[in-house]
Amino acid sequence: MERQGGSFGSGAGAGRVLISLEDLDSVAEGESLDSAGAAAADEGGNADEGGNGEEPVDEGLLAYWQDIGRMHQVDVPRDMAVPIQQMTRHNQSQDREMVPFTPIDHKKRADELLYEKRQNEKAKWACVTQNQSSYEQSTCLGFMKLMKYICHQNSSGLFLGMTVPIVTIVHTNQTRTELRPEVTMAYYLPTQFQDQTPQPFDAEVAIEEWPAHIIYARPFNGNTTEELILQEINQLAVHLDSPEWFLQDTFIVAGYNSPAAPNPHNEIWIIHSP
Repeated sequence: MERQGGSFGSGAGAGRVLISLEDLDSVAEGESLDSAGAAAADEGGNADEGGNGEEPVDEGLLAYWQDIGRMHQVDVPRDMAVPIQQMTRHNQSQDREMVPFTPIDHKKRADELLYEKRQNEKAKWACVTQNQSSYEQSTCLGFMKLMKYICHQNSSGLFLGMTVPIVTIVHTNQTRTELRPEVTMAYYLPTQFQDQTPQPFDAEVAIEEWPAHIIYARPFNGNTTEELILQEINQLAVHLDSPEWFLQDTFIVAGYNSPAAPNPHNEIWIIHSP
């Protein structure tokens, strides 16, 4: 499913799940694939075939993620087993392609970077839009669908590779005091797949061509809660000279690593209005 466009994000879906790039980071940075689920494997038995011709399922790793899910009162379905282990295996910083951009300008105060002005070129992104009861549920469900697309569930049959940041398009009310329920998770297609883009098997994953655009990016650290996102949006907005030139209710949260790590790195992006 491919869409051309000048908008940021589209689609819909439903579900109750838990998996994120941040959770994968905590395993990839702190534990090996085998040790992550070693204890659970003793109870879950030996690895078996995934049942659809894919690699054997690591029962211990699946049990490990299901335990995490229960802590958050959400379910991790069995069909996520192979994508989880593939993403965990490949989720090393040296394996990640950065989303390209051209820096244009920046504004600093003392040693603090208030924002960097950037040019993002036209590019294709895989997008999943969700409208769940909470920001966390929407982003978790969206990222799980992106994981499956990245991990072979596409027309090429290939593992596509990770790119960073993974971005989340959010919408606010007019006063920027509330996030609206609908969010869009988006994954930048690696350079080698920009011209010949593998198509997703899941109809809720849309390939969108985002137009060239200018953003203002402000870095921040910490877990991306709704409260912190709103705070960072408003802090960036006050530093922009002409707020009428920017989209007033659509913003982007860019995540680079795990909030479980010390001072996880994120950014808020404000989009210049065309």
